[in-house]
Amino acid sequence: MNNITALIVDDSSVMRKIVERSLRQAGIELKQVLEASNGAEALAAVKENSIDLILCDINMPVMDGLEFIKQLARVDKAKGVPVVMITTEGSEAHVVQALSSGAKGYIRKPFTPDQVKEHVIPVLAAKV
Repeated sequence: MNNITALIVDDSSVMRKIVERSLRQAGIELKQVLEASNGAEALAAVKENSIDLILCDINMPVMDGLEFIKQLARVDKAKGVPVVMITTEGSEAHVVQALSSGAKGYIRKPFTPDQVKEHVIPVLAAKV
């Protein structure tokens, strides 16, 4: 997994940095990391950039992660870009909703770099 452009969507700047560090520790070579603090900012970033992977929180102001996934499906440029949800929402209903809305994976906070590797590498491999 080399030269990946990742978009990290979370309303916490600290969490965005933790996700980035975990991706690097998982052995994913990042060419570029874009950040957004909500789904609306993330949609704008997707429309303006070529992105290989999106990691997105569910609970955010302005536009939450589930609405973002629904809106993302309408963006031609985003077709085939895998989304992995990273969230504290642990209920089975949220998992099902995220996956049925188009997410390719789901990681619960708190997480380790090994968990990121376990969930993200297969999603990236399936994209190729």
